[in-house]
Amino acid sequence: MTIIVISGATATGKSDLAIAVAQELDGEIINADSMQLYRGMNIGTAKLSVVDRKCIPHHLLDILNVDEDASVAGYQTLARNTVDEILTRGKSVVIVGGTGLYIKAILDDLNFPDTDPEVRKALEALAEKIGGDGLYERLATLDPAAALAIDRQNLRRVIRALEVIEITGKPFTANLPRKDSTRYPQARQFGLVMERQSLAARIDDRVERMWDAGIVSETDNLIEAGIRNGRTAQLALGYAQILKYRSGSFSEAQAKEDTKRATRQYARRQETWFSRDERITWISPVQPRLETLLEQLAKPTRAMGE
Repeated sequence: MTIIVISGATATGKSDLAIAVAQELDGEIINADSMQLYRGMNIGTAKLSVVDRKCIPHHLLDILNVDEDASVAGYQTLARNTVDEILTRGKSVVIVGGTGLYIKAILDDLNFPDTDPEVRKALEALAEKIGGDGLYERLATLDPAAALAIDRQNLRRVIRALEVIEITGKPFTANLPRKDSTRYPQARQFGLVMERQSLAARIDDRVERMWDAGIVSETDNLIEAGIRNGRTAQLALGYAQILKYRSGSFSEAQAKEDTKRATRQYARRQETWFSRDERITWISPVQPRLETLLEQLAKPTRAMGE
């Protein structure tokens, strides 16, 4: 009975490894991909079908409508409750996903303050004045590390980071946990790493398959479900570009190519985020992934600071 975390950039094969690990260790899987929380967003998020889940219980998939907004705090509560419930049944927990802040929210003590309506209102007014890019550049000046981790198109998260900076007087990333503040010290973290050129080719292939699988039609269904009213869901890679296509800002070909470009950029940000966590054991494509992970699990953990 243990906690395994599988992270890494998009398109590195995390979901398949999570299934194999859960089968081997009698585990259940907890989703840590912020966009797989949404019902109906299947193709663009590479969400495993029920058949592909191979009878392994999956948690925190399809829990939000696309017109609802996800939050780190809300996810943290749900995920930790789920981890504890699985462990009480004597099962192992396999946490899998590429949203680094969500993984930290499960494992570590995040000390973000409550929102301040006046600060939030002032920042939203500033965004109206200088634009989203201007606000992002402000964040990059005040906290370069936070700017690397946050998509400049995600205005809500840019505003939240600036709000935390304003309230605390410290960089947003200063509120992230210390290495010795983990809630689950028994957790073992693994990351999948891939040479950048090979990963870019996998991303391009994935986007082509998304289009072949019908992501445009899926997005049309999500428009009917209210995705344009959800600040979070409409920013998802692929869906955001198709929304621009449907509004006339992009051709369909432009939407596809921009999805490839934006996904490659996102993968680089994920690599930057996860590379800072010294607790992660990295597994490369040339290694047999399941065997390597199980071999590492058999080794004793190092004490913090060693």
